[in-house]
Amino acid sequence: MTAGMLGKWSVRAQNLPEHASNPIHTDEGGRAAGFDAAVVAGVTVYAYLTRPVVEAWGVEWLSRGTAEIRFTSPVMDNDPVDCVPEEFDGGAKVWAMVFGKSRARLIATPSPDDRAFATGPLHELFEQQVEPLVGEWENYGLRAGDDLGLYAETGIVHPAVWPSLANSVVKRNLVEGPWIHTRSRIRHHSTAQVGAAAVVDAVLVDRFETRSGLRAVLDVRISVDGVLVASLEHEALVSLHP
Repeated sequence: MTAGMLGKWSVRAQNLPEHASNPIHTDEGGRAAGFDAAVVAGVTVYAYLTRPVVEAWGVEWLSRGTAEIRFTSPVMDNDPVDCVPEEFDGGAKVWAMVFGKSRARLIATPSPDDRAFATGPLHELFEQQVEPLVGEWENYGLRAGDDLGLYAETGIVHPAVWPSLANSVVKRNLVEGPWIHTRSRIRHHSTAQVGAAAVVDAVLVDRFETRSGLRAVLDVRISVDGVLVASLEHEALVSLHP
């Protein structure tokens, strides 16, 4: 499989109603954190960046491909986002460009990645979560602005749901105020159908201070009917320095 058919795709960024639970995704909370307005959720930016990849590579990438997403600066609510792909040997890079400047970068490969996830000094096991893939999860991409017909046609859950579920672990266990998703490495092991129940197992493997605040790194495994569908190395800025 090659990435030669990847094409540019553009969208107007927006926050979804459920993201208001993190104050930074509201205008008031975004300004309080030093931004001009509401910051768009990183998982939504990730959803946009997957569009050229899924359009070119299809279900095969959703069932066995990999992704690494890094957020370099915020995308703001209502920003025009151009998802600009570039092929390289063995995969593709896709940039989220806003007014000519990169805000995030996705590296995608169509084949499994056997590199080990980060290890750290911690091994704090969180309570297992069971999340039915209905409601906000069943049409996440479409509500965010990714109208690719493949998801409705196949009933496959959008890949942005996996880091969204990892974010739900962060929200339940590690944060009290505003926080920012900063990075994820994602491996797809299988697809999942809308309506199934996802089981989320997560371990906190590291926590460290940076100039921006306290960061946490999680190892997250998501299964459906006993089958692993996604694994993630998930990083977030869980407490912001003033």
